[in-house]
Amino acid sequence: MKTELSKVNNTNVAEFFASKLSALSFDQLDLDVIHWAKVGILDTVGVTLAGSREPCAEILSGVLEGSVGQSVIFGNSLTCSALDAAFINGTASHALDFDDCNNTMGGHPSVPILPALFALSDEAIVSGKDFIAAYVAGFEVETKIAMMVNFHHYTKGWHPTSTLGVFGAAAACAHLLKLNEHQMKVALALAASGASGIKANFGSMTKPMHIGRCAREGLLAAKLAKAGYTANVNNVFEHPQGFLEVYNGSGNYDIEKGISAWAKPFDIVKPGIAIKQYPCCGSTHPAIDCAISIALEHSIQSHDIKRVEVWIHERRLQHTNRPNPNSELDAKFSVQYVVARALLEGCVSLEHFEDKKYADSAVRDLMKKIDARPYDDTQFSPTNHFGGEVRVHLHAGQVFSAKIQEALGRTSNNPLPADRLKKKFELCTNDIIAADSAKQACQMIEDLAALKDMRQLTKLFKTN
Repeated sequence: MKTELSKVNNTNVAEFFASKLSALSFDQLDLDVIHWAKVGILDTVGVTLAGSREPCAEILSGVLEGSVGQSVIFGNSLTCSALDAAFINGTASHALDFDDCNNTMGGHPSVPILPALFALSDEAIVSGKDFIAAYVAGFEVETKIAMMVNFHHYTKGWHPTSTLGVFGAAAACAHLLKLNEHQMKVALALAASGASGIKANFGSMTKPMHIGRCAREGLLAAKLAKAGYTANVNNVFEHPQGFLEVYNGSGNYDIEKGISAWAKPFDIVKPGIAIKQYPCCGSTHPAIDCAISIALEHSIQSHDIKRVEVWIHERRLQHTNRPNPNSELDAKFSVQYVVARALLEGCVSLEHFEDKKYADSAVRDLMKKIDARPYDDTQFSPTNHFGGEVRVHLHAGQVFSAKIQEALGRTSNNPLPADRLKKKFELCTNDIIAADSAKQACQMIEDLAALKDMRQLTKLFKTN
């Protein structure tokens, strides 16, 4: 049900968030919050460095060539303005679709925020404690707005990582810049006009660029607010032509739901950050886990397979039912392609989305045998949006199946083991930055609360 004004403190949405942001400090964060913040930072640094070699990031960097500033371009020897660094690194961070997810957001919570914060941190002395607090603040804002609008917002066709992430970026940057409450309201109001991103562009370079744009827009909003820019601070969310009505429509949002849940607990802790094991759309991961389980348990040859049945949630199937992918990016959103890879090779890795691997004849032949469908209430609880089931039928009559309630690493209750996270970081940074730099970065992030100047960390992301 729609709520025009929050009953909490009798205030509007922007005012509520501004008051919470102003009050939030590192000293208020418990060990769980700090732990998960460091997990998100490490993972995002790794996938951003890996994504820096993708065409979408390299083309964008080329178009913005000549930008002047102190902010590091990940995986590059150059620096540029903070706004352009947020744009380029934000795009790189999502280029491989290997970045973390969050169930509340229905998208990727860290990549809209961290590229903007890293770019801003290169302009002045920023401590690790202030950086962590700003990240957590942005994370909490974007996910609580997500509570207000999802999953109607997600299903309608918006790309929540960018349409909601822009508020996370603005809030985080406003917090790092130590803006006053009025300026924070201005930053959020400006961000509302910077929210964009539609799912029709999934499977193309435009999808990761959504993230670069929202990181830039969030940083820009905070900078403009600090400089005295004006915006509708009174009811930019609740206005008849404001964010909630325009993006969701009357009756399709609930302000109270998000506001009443602030920091109860912090969303970064629960449901938490979902760390990806595979560099493709997270909606396909439950099916991949099932397919790998079958492949590792049974020795199956492609010619033995008669047909394969795959079930994932209907909302997730809408953008992953792609039986005929025609590019590397398209393949990242094809549940048929990734399940075929998983069955044939027992893994899904970065190399499977390079050099037109989606066109391999053996994979194409198997994809034709894969039927992907939405699951129903007889297979999973109606409240479970993250399950997956795969059933492999052989010509000889045997049937092998696997079923999971959620992919490994999907929530903090089912975390990716620390050794796998570190291995993923090493995989992502390999051949991008020096091994010594990667090792130093990993340790520095682990000890981030003790860091006095974030530029000691960001300099490690440069190449020689």
